[in-house]
Amino acid sequence: MINFKITQKSKKSRARLGLLKTPNGLVQTPALVGVATQATVKALSSEQAKLAQSQILICNTYHLHLRPGEDIVKSAGGLHKFMNWKGALMTDSGGFQVFSLGFGKDYGIGKTFREEWDKAKQEIAKGQQPKNIKITKHGVWFKSYVDGRELFLGPKESMKIQEKLGADIIFAFDECTPTLSNHEYAKDSMEKTHQWAGECLKYKKSKQALYGIVQGSRFKDLRIQSAKTIGSMPFDGFGIGGDLGESKIGTKQVLDWVIPHLDENKPRHLLGIGKLEDMEIIIKGGVDTFDCTVPTHYARRGVAFTSSGRVDIEKTKYLKDKKPLDPKCDCYVCKTLKRNYLCHLFRARELAAFQYLTFHNLYHFNKKVAEIREKIKKGLI
Repeated sequence: MINFKITQKSKKSRARLGLLKTPNGLVQTPALVGVATQATVKALSSEQAKLAQSQILICNTYHLHLRPGEDIVKSAGGLHKFMNWKGALMTDSGGFQVFSLGFGKDYGIGKTFREEWDKAKQEIAKGQQPKNIKITKHGVWFKSYVDGRELFLGPKESMKIQEKLGADIIFAFDECTPTLSNHEYAKDSMEKTHQWAGECLKYKKSKQALYGIVQGSRFKDLRIQSAKTIGSMPFDGFGIGGDLGESKIGTKQVLDWVIPHLDENKPRHLLGIGKLEDMEIIIKGGVDTFDCTVPTHYARRGVAFTSSGRVDIEKTKYLKDKKPLDPKCDCYVCKTLKRNYLCHLFRARELAAFQYLTFHNLYHFNKKVAEIREKIKKGLI
């Protein structure tokens, strides 16, 4: 199980400092949860992820179920031993894949609304099904991208898989709502999520901490209803999932609707949001932990985040740049390597390039959160 203690509350916002104690490590909150989809932070070893100041990681239930399989992980002693991670671990429920492999794939949409989408033509209505998966009241049918076999994932299956994976914190199975949902679709989806939340509580047999997930899309009435329903259930913490509005203002609105209805003594996790410009907004909104693929995803595309802004290191001009990647950063990449060398590695398609930029970005993101913790401590936000 876990123990969560709030050590300081802001007088200016809902921001707070806390200590999240898990069986495998203590997490100072607020904290970024590094994404280790297939039991690894892409391009990094577990030791490097720790050196990049990561306190806690999240692995992906759906992908690990496909390969190597939860039985393999369990036989290795669980995820911590399997991936040699000495720290806290979460696993998601597989609910995000209901979106990403469903309507997300069909429409090419993400977790926030974009103006260029023609909502009138693409609105997702109640009863509509994605092309590649089938959503039922009992769970979801997927087709494996590994071998093409059909597989079913519902509350019972998700709990069994996550228990075998053995993370410290697991999530209830849910449907992550697509951005273009109309109110009727979002309501129906939310009600399934509530039903599945109850079933997850029933089927869970382990001592792992279980978080329930609030849904309701961008609709105020649904978000409040979901927060009240999930908040009344005996979960150890809460996730806030689904699509999160039409802008950063929309994300703030969702948090304003949801947070007041959740037990303040339990930790709150925001699923899949955490760009640099989002961090202070969501932390001031009352979020304790959040996961985001941006630092690793962008690194593999040659993008470094620095104190002076974004650097697209693959551009030719950096071949003659002898400055550190970020002169104000004290990570080992910035202390030992120059931009010209990193540019060369990317242009030569050397694998070390992914490692160096991923390490720097993850370190930079974790340092940013540490700075926000310090601001809360000083009463600045």
